[in-house]
Amino acid sequence: MVGSCIGVSSTCSYGTTLLWGPGLHTFISRGHVIGRSAPIQVLNRTDIKDIRIGKRIYFTAVSGGGRRMQTALNVTAVETLQKGIAEFYDESSGIWENIWGDHMHHGFYEPDSSVSLSDHRSAQIRMIEEALRFASISDDPMQKPRQIVDVGCGIGGSSRYLARKYEARCKGITLSPVQAQRAQALAAAQGLGDKVSFQVADALNQPFEDGQFNLVWSMESGEHMPDKTKFVNELARVAAPGGTIIIVTWCHRDLSPSEESLSPEEKKLLNKICDAFFLPAWCSTADYVKLLESLSLQDIKAADWSENVAPFWPAVIKSALTWQGITSLLRSGWKTIKGALAMPLMIRGYKKGLIKFAIITCKKPVP
Repeated sequence: MVGSCIGVSSTCSYGTTLLWGPGLHTFISRGHVIGRSAPIQVLNRTDIKDIRIGKRIYFTAVSGGGRRMQTALNVTAVETLQKGIAEFYDESSGIWENIWGDHMHHGFYEPDSSVSLSDHRSAQIRMIEEALRFASISDDPMQKPRQIVDVGCGIGGSSRYLARKYEARCKGITLSPVQAQRAQALAAAQGLGDKVSFQVADALNQPFEDGQFNLVWSMESGEHMPDKTKFVNELARVAAPGGTIIIVTWCHRDLSPSEESLSPEEKKLLNKICDAFFLPAWCSTADYVKLLESLSLQDIKAADWSENVAPFWPAVIKSALTWQGITSLLRSGWKTIKGALAMPLMIRGYKKGLIKFAIITCKKPVP
Protein backbone atom coordinates (compact mmCIF):
# COMPACT_ATOMS: atom_id res chain seq x y z
CA MET A 1 0.00 0.00 0.00
CA VAL A 2 1.00 3.60 -0.45
CA GLY A 3 2.73 5.05 2.57
CA SER A 4 4.39 1.82 3.63
CA CYS A 5 7.67 0.04 3.18
CA ILE A 6 9.90 -2.45 4.87
CA GLY A 7 13.58 -2.27 5.84
CA VAL A 8 16.28 -4.24 7.61
CA SER A 9 19.86 -3.71 8.65
CA SER A 10 21.82 -6.88 9.36
CA THR A 11 25.30 -8.19 8.93
CA CYS A 12 26.18 -11.86 8.73
CA SER A 13 28.51 -14.27 7.06
CA TYR A 14 26.41 -14.42 3.94
CA GLY A 15 25.37 -17.51 2.09
CA THR A 16 22.00 -19.02 2.84
CA THR A 17 21.21 -19.33 6.54
CA LEU A 18 18.01 -20.90 7.79
CA LEU A 19 16.65 -19.92 11.18
CA TRP A 20 13.61 -21.83 12.30
CA GLY A 21 11.31 -22.47 15.25
CA PRO A 22 7.68 -22.72 16.30
CA GLY A 23 5.59 -19.77 15.25
CA LEU A 24 7.23 -17.50 12.73
CA HIS A 25 10.16 -18.66 10.59
CA THR A 26 13.26 -16.69 9.69
CA PHE A 27 15.17 -16.98 6.44
CA ILE A 28 18.32 -14.99 5.77
CA SER A 29 19.45 -15.37 2.19
CA ARG A 30 22.30 -13.46 0.61
CA GLY A 31 22.28 -10.85 3.33
CA HIS A 32 18.63 -9.90 3.60
CA VAL A 33 15.99 -11.19 5.95
CA ILE A 34 12.78 -12.48 4.38
CA GLY A 35 11.18 -13.65 7.60
CA ARG A 36 11.68 -14.00 11.36
CA SER A 37 11.14 -16.58 14.08
CA ALA A 38 10.84 -17.14 17.81
CA PRO A 39 12.56 -19.09 19.22
CA ILE A 40 15.16 -19.90 16.58
CA GLN A 41 17.88 -22.41 15.94
CA VAL A 42 20.82 -21.37 13.82
CA LEU A 43 21.54 -24.21 11.41
CA ASN A 44 24.52 -22.66 9.62
CA ARG A 45 27.35 -20.55 10.95
CA THR A 46 26.11 -16.99 11.48
CA ASP A 47 27.20 -13.75 12.97
CA ILE A 48 24.01 -11.73 13.06
CA LYS A 49 24.01 -8.23 14.47
CA ASP A 50 21.50 -5.42 14.83
CA ILE A 51 18.40 -6.87 13.20
CA ARG A 52 16.08 -3.93 13.14
CA ILE A 53 12.67 -2.55 12.33
CA GLY A 54 13.52 1.05 11.59
CA LYS A 55 15.78 2.14 14.44
CA ARG A 56 14.47 -0.48 16.86
CA ILE A 57 16.76 -3.48 17.45
CA TYR A 58 14.81 -6.67 18.15
CA PHE A 59 17.60 -9.13 18.69
CA THR A 60 21.35 -9.25 18.46
CA ALA A 61 22.97 -12.67 18.20
CA VAL A 62 26.33 -14.24 17.66
CA SER A 63 26.04 -17.99 17.29
CA GLY A 64 27.46 -21.11 15.70
CA GLY A 65 25.45 -23.93 14.13
CA GLY A 66 23.02 -25.82 16.34
CA ARG A 67 22.88 -23.40 19.25
CA ARG A 68 19.36 -22.48 20.43
CA MET A 69 18.48 -18.91 21.39
CA GLN A 70 15.28 -17.65 22.94
CA THR A 71 13.95 -14.71 20.94
CA ALA A 72 10.54 -14.13 22.46
CA LEU A 73 11.13 -10.44 21.84
CA ASN A 74 10.70 -11.19 18.15
CA VAL A 75 7.05 -12.06 18.71
CA THR A 76 6.65 -8.75 20.51
CA ALA A 77 8.35 -7.07 17.56
CA VAL A 78 5.75 -8.43 15.14
CA GLU A 79 2.92 -7.34 17.43
CA THR A 80 4.46 -3.88 17.77
CA LEU A 81 4.88 -3.68 14.01
CA GLN A 82 1.27 -4.62 13.34
CA LYS A 83 0.05 -2.09 15.90
CA GLY A 84 2.12 0.61 14.18
CA ILE A 85 0.70 -0.31 10.75
CA ALA A 86 -2.86 -0.21 12.06
CA GLU A 87 -2.36 3.17 13.73
CA PHE A 88 -0.65 4.61 10.66
CA TYR A 89 -3.60 3.72 8.43
CA ASP A 90 -6.17 4.65 11.06
CA GLU A 91 -4.65 8.14 10.94
CA SER A 92 -3.88 8.54 7.26
CA SER A 93 -6.63 6.74 5.29
CA GLY A 94 -9.11 9.61 5.55
CA ILE A 95 -6.59 12.08 4.14
CA TRP A 96 -5.79 9.75 1.27
CA GLU A 97 -9.44 9.22 0.41
CA ASN A 98 -10.22 12.95 0.50
CA ILE A 99 -7.44 13.79 -1.96
CA TRP A 100 -6.95 10.63 -4.04
CA GLY A 101 -10.14 8.60 -3.72
CA ASP A 102 -10.61 5.02 -2.55
CA HIS A 103 -7.70 3.28 -4.31
CA MET A 104 -4.69 3.33 -1.97
CA HIS A 105 -2.02 2.23 -4.44
CA HIS A 106 0.18 3.42 -7.30
CA GLY A 107 -1.17 4.22 -10.73
CA PHE A 108 0.04 2.65 -13.97
CA TYR A 109 1.39 5.15 -16.54
CA GLU A 110 3.12 5.23 -19.85
CA PRO A 111 6.83 5.96 -19.15
CA ASP A 112 7.75 9.67 -18.94
CA SER A 113 4.10 10.76 -19.05
CA SER A 114 2.94 14.06 -17.55
CA VAL A 115 -0.51 13.84 -16.01
CA SER A 116 -3.05 15.67 -13.84
CA LEU A 117 -4.72 14.48 -10.62
CA SER A 118 -7.72 13.14 -12.53
CA ASP A 119 -5.30 11.19 -14.72
CA HIS A 120 -3.71 9.74 -11.60
CA ARG A 121 -7.04 8.36 -10.43
CA SER A 122 -7.58 6.80 -13.85
CA ALA A 123 -4.06 5.39 -13.64
CA GLN A 124 -4.96 3.64 -10.38
CA ILE A 125 -7.78 1.83 -12.17
CA ARG A 126 -5.38 1.07 -15.01
CA MET A 127 -3.04 -0.52 -12.45
CA ILE A 128 -5.77 -2.99 -11.50
CA GLU A 129 -6.56 -3.77 -15.13
CA GLU A 130 -2.90 -4.20 -16.08
CA ALA A 131 -2.36 -6.58 -13.16
CA LEU A 132 -5.35 -8.67 -14.24
CA ARG A 133 -4.10 -8.68 -17.84
CA PHE A 134 -0.59 -9.71 -16.80
CA ALA A 135 -2.02 -12.60 -14.79
CA SER A 136 -4.25 -13.66 -17.73
CA ILE A 137 -7.46 -13.43 -15.72
CA SER A 138 -10.27 -14.35 -18.09
CA ASP A 139 -13.44 -12.31 -18.68
CA ASP A 140 -15.16 -15.44 -19.93
CA PRO A 141 -18.32 -15.92 -17.79
CA MET A 142 -17.43 -19.57 -17.34
CA GLN A 143 -13.85 -18.88 -16.20
CA LYS A 144 -13.91 -15.54 -14.39
CA PRO A 145 -13.25 -15.59 -10.63
CA ARG A 146 -16.30 -16.00 -8.40
CA GLN A 147 -14.63 -15.85 -4.99
CA ILE A 148 -11.90 -13.23 -4.36
CA VAL A 149 -9.83 -12.25 -1.34
CA ASP A 150 -8.19 -8.82 -1.10
CA VAL A 151 -5.22 -9.17 1.26
CA GLY A 152 -4.41 -5.75 2.66
CA CYS A 153 -7.59 -4.19 1.33
CA GLY A 154 -7.23 -0.58 2.47
CA ILE A 155 -10.65 1.05 2.25
CA GLY A 156 -11.78 -1.58 -0.23
CA GLY A 157 -11.21 0.08 -3.60
CA SER A 158 -9.88 -3.05 -5.32
CA SER A 159 -12.47 -5.28 -3.63
CA ARG A 160 -15.40 -3.26 -4.90
CA TYR A 161 -13.90 -2.88 -8.37
CA LEU A 162 -13.28 -6.61 -8.73
CA ALA A 163 -16.69 -7.52 -7.32
CA ARG A 164 -18.37 -5.31 -9.92
CA LYS A 165 -16.16 -6.41 -12.81
CA TYR A 166 -16.61 -10.13 -12.25
CA GLU A 167 -19.95 -10.17 -10.42
CA ALA A 168 -18.00 -11.93 -7.72
CA ARG A 169 -18.01 -12.11 -3.95
CA CYS A 170 -14.97 -10.51 -2.36
CA LYS A 171 -13.61 -10.55 1.18
CA GLY A 172 -11.07 -7.97 2.30
CA ILE A 173 -8.76 -8.00 5.30
CA THR A 174 -6.77 -5.18 6.88
CA LEU A 175 -5.05 -4.48 10.20
CA SER A 176 -6.82 -1.10 10.47
CA PRO A 177 -10.27 -1.01 12.13
CA VAL A 178 -10.84 2.43 10.61
CA GLN A 179 -10.19 1.06 7.12
CA ALA A 180 -12.44 -1.97 7.60
CA GLN A 181 -15.32 0.18 8.83
CA ARG A 182 -14.93 2.72 6.04
CA ALA A 183 -14.62 0.00 3.38
CA GLN A 184 -17.88 -1.60 4.53
CA ALA A 185 -19.66 1.76 4.60
CA LEU A 186 -18.55 2.53 1.04
CA ALA A 187 -19.67 -0.91 -0.11
CA ALA A 188 -23.12 -0.37 1.36
CA ALA A 189 -23.36 3.11 -0.19
CA GLN A 190 -22.45 1.68 -3.60
CA GLY A 191 -24.99 -1.16 -3.40
CA LEU A 192 -22.35 -3.83 -2.87
CA GLY A 193 -23.05 -4.69 0.75
CA ASP A 194 -24.18 -8.21 -0.20
CA LYS A 195 -21.13 -8.81 -2.44
CA VAL A 196 -18.17 -7.60 -0.41
CA SER A 197 -17.23 -7.78 3.26
CA PHE A 198 -14.30 -6.51 5.27
CA GLN A 199 -12.73 -7.45 8.57
CA VAL A 200 -9.69 -6.80 10.72
CA ALA A 201 -7.38 -9.78 10.30
CA ASP A 202 -3.72 -10.76 10.04
CA ALA A 203 -2.56 -11.64 6.52
CA LEU A 204 -0.12 -14.12 8.08
CA ASN A 205 -2.99 -15.96 9.79
CA GLN A 206 -5.97 -15.47 7.51
CA PRO A 207 -9.40 -16.40 8.91
CA PHE A 208 -10.38 -18.44 5.84
CA GLU A 209 -10.62 -22.09 4.96
CA ASP A 210 -8.13 -23.76 2.64
CA GLY A 211 -8.76 -23.45 -1.10
CA GLN A 212 -11.54 -20.88 -0.81
CA PHE A 213 -10.69 -18.25 -3.46
CA ASN A 214 -10.32 -18.30 -7.25
CA LEU A 215 -8.37 -15.03 -7.12
CA VAL A 216 -6.00 -14.06 -4.32
CA TRP A 217 -5.22 -10.36 -4.67
CA SER A 218 -2.42 -8.53 -2.85
CA MET A 219 -2.04 -4.96 -4.11
CA GLU A 220 0.85 -3.29 -2.29
CA SER A 221 0.46 -5.20 0.96
CA GLY A 222 3.44 -7.56 0.71
CA GLU A 223 5.80 -4.80 1.83
CA HIS A 224 4.00 -4.85 5.18
CA MET A 225 4.73 -8.48 5.92
CA PRO A 226 7.43 -9.30 8.49
CA ASP A 227 7.51 -12.94 7.38
CA LYS A 228 7.45 -13.23 3.60
CA THR A 229 7.53 -17.01 3.74
CA LYS A 230 4.44 -17.24 5.90
CA PHE A 231 2.75 -14.55 3.82
CA VAL A 232 3.25 -16.47 0.57
CA ASN A 233 2.23 -19.73 2.24
CA GLU A 234 -1.04 -18.14 3.37
CA LEU A 235 -1.77 -16.78 -0.10
CA ALA A 236 -1.25 -20.26 -1.51
CA ARG A 237 -3.26 -21.93 1.25
CA VAL A 238 -6.43 -19.91 0.69
CA ALA A 239 -6.19 -20.11 -3.13
CA ALA A 240 -8.46 -22.68 -4.75
CA PRO A 241 -6.89 -25.32 -7.01
CA GLY A 242 -6.49 -23.64 -10.39
CA GLY A 243 -6.80 -20.22 -8.72
CA THR A 244 -4.55 -17.25 -9.44
CA ILE A 245 -2.35 -15.33 -6.99
CA ILE A 246 -1.42 -11.73 -7.84
CA ILE A 247 1.21 -9.92 -5.77
CA VAL A 248 1.97 -6.29 -6.62
CA THR A 249 4.57 -4.94 -4.24
CA TRP A 250 7.64 -2.84 -3.57
CA CYS A 251 10.93 -4.74 -3.59
CA HIS A 252 14.59 -3.89 -3.48
CA ARG A 253 16.61 -4.62 -6.58
CA ASP A 254 17.74 -8.16 -7.34
CA LEU A 255 21.31 -8.90 -6.35
CA SER A 256 23.81 -9.80 -9.05
CA PRO A 257 25.60 -13.18 -8.85
CA SER A 258 28.72 -11.43 -7.56
CA GLU A 259 26.90 -9.58 -4.75
CA GLU A 260 26.26 -10.86 -1.26
CA SER A 261 24.12 -7.93 -0.11
CA LEU A 262 23.00 -4.43 -0.88
CA SER A 263 25.62 -1.74 -0.42
CA PRO A 264 25.87 0.11 2.91
CA GLU A 265 24.56 3.26 1.21
CA GLU A 266 21.54 1.38 -0.13
CA LYS A 267 20.80 -0.13 3.27
CA LYS A 268 21.05 3.30 4.85
CA LEU A 269 18.52 4.77 2.44
CA LEU A 270 16.08 1.90 2.98
CA ASN A 271 16.41 2.22 6.74
CA LYS A 272 15.58 5.93 6.57
CA ILE A 273 12.45 5.15 4.57
CA CYS A 274 11.49 2.32 6.87
CA ASP A 275 11.89 4.27 10.07
CA ALA A 276 9.18 6.61 8.79
CA PHE A 277 6.74 3.81 7.99
CA PHE A 278 7.04 1.31 10.88
CA LEU A 279 7.72 -1.74 8.72
CA PRO A 280 10.21 -4.68 8.47
CA ALA A 281 12.32 -6.49 5.89
CA TRP A 282 12.47 -5.76 2.21
CA CYS A 283 13.10 -8.61 -0.19
CA SER A 284 13.74 -8.78 -3.92
CA THR A 285 11.49 -9.94 -6.73
CA ALA A 286 13.79 -12.94 -7.11
CA ASP A 287 13.13 -13.85 -3.47
CA TYR A 288 9.38 -13.90 -4.10
CA VAL A 289 9.85 -16.10 -7.17
CA LYS A 290 11.95 -18.55 -5.15
CA LEU A 291 9.31 -18.72 -2.42
CA LEU A 292 6.58 -19.45 -4.98
CA GLU A 293 8.76 -22.07 -6.63
CA SER A 294 9.33 -23.73 -3.26
CA LEU A 295 5.56 -24.29 -3.00
CA SER A 296 5.42 -25.88 -6.47
CA LEU A 297 3.11 -23.16 -7.76
CA GLN A 298 2.77 -22.95 -11.54
CA ASP A 299 2.97 -20.34 -14.32
CA ILE A 300 5.12 -18.06 -12.18
CA LYS A 301 5.73 -14.72 -13.89
CA ALA A 302 7.32 -11.48 -12.70
CA ALA A 303 7.92 -8.04 -14.17
CA ASP A 304 9.47 -4.75 -13.13
CA TRP A 305 6.93 -1.93 -13.48
CA SER A 306 9.11 0.76 -11.89
CA GLU A 307 9.05 2.97 -15.00
CA ASN A 308 5.28 2.64 -15.18
CA VAL A 309 4.79 4.07 -11.68
CA ALA A 310 7.45 6.81 -11.94
CA PRO A 311 4.98 9.77 -12.07
CA PHE A 312 3.19 8.65 -8.93
CA TRP A 313 5.34 9.78 -6.00
CA PRO A 314 5.98 13.29 -7.42
CA ALA A 315 2.20 13.63 -7.75
CA VAL A 316 1.67 12.50 -4.14
CA ILE A 317 4.19 15.09 -2.95
CA LYS A 318 2.53 17.78 -5.05
CA SER A 319 -0.88 16.95 -3.57
CA ALA A 320 0.59 17.06 -0.05
CA LEU A 321 1.83 20.61 -0.68
CA THR A 322 -1.62 21.98 -1.49
CA TRP A 323 -3.57 23.86 1.17
CA GLN A 324 -5.89 20.88 1.56
CA GLY A 325 -2.94 18.52 1.86
CA ILE A 326 -1.05 20.63 4.40
CA THR A 327 -4.06 21.24 6.65
CA SER A 328 -5.03 17.56 6.48
CA LEU A 329 -1.51 16.48 7.44
CA LEU A 330 -1.44 18.84 10.41
CA ARG A 331 -4.74 17.41 11.66
CA SER A 332 -3.75 13.80 11.14
CA GLY A 333 -0.91 13.37 13.61
CA TRP A 334 2.83 12.75 13.70
CA LYS A 335 2.82 9.30 12.11
CA THR A 336 1.29 10.64 8.90
CA ILE A 337 3.50 13.72 8.87
CA LYS A 338 6.59 11.55 9.31
CA GLY A 339 5.50 9.37 6.40
CA ALA A 340 4.93 12.43 4.22
CA LEU A 341 8.41 13.74 4.97
CA ALA A 342 9.90 10.44 3.79
CA MET A 343 8.26 10.56 0.35
CA PRO A 344 11.25 12.23 -1.39
CA LEU A 345 13.35 9.29 -0.20
CA MET A 346 11.08 6.94 -2.14
CA ILE A 347 11.73 8.96 -5.30
CA ARG A 348 15.47 8.80 -4.64
CA GLY A 349 15.26 5.03 -4.20
CA TYR A 350 13.41 4.61 -7.49
CA LYS A 351 15.83 6.87 -9.36
CA LYS A 352 18.83 4.97 -8.00
CA GLY A 353 17.34 1.68 -9.14
CA LEU A 354 17.27 0.46 -5.54
CA ILE A 355 13.49 0.33 -5.12
CA LYS A 356 11.58 -1.73 -7.63
CA PHE A 357 7.84 -1.89 -8.22
CA ALA A 358 7.15 -5.50 -9.05
CA ILE A 359 4.29 -7.73 -10.08
CA ILE A 360 4.53 -11.46 -9.42
CA THR A 361 1.75 -13.87 -10.42
CA CYS A 362 1.22 -17.63 -10.38
CA LYS A 363 -1.43 -20.33 -10.30
CA LYS A 364 -2.14 -23.02 -7.76
CA PRO A 365 -1.95 -26.44 -9.40
CA VAL A 366 -4.99 -28.63 -9.74
CA PRO A 367 -4.38 -32.03 -8.06
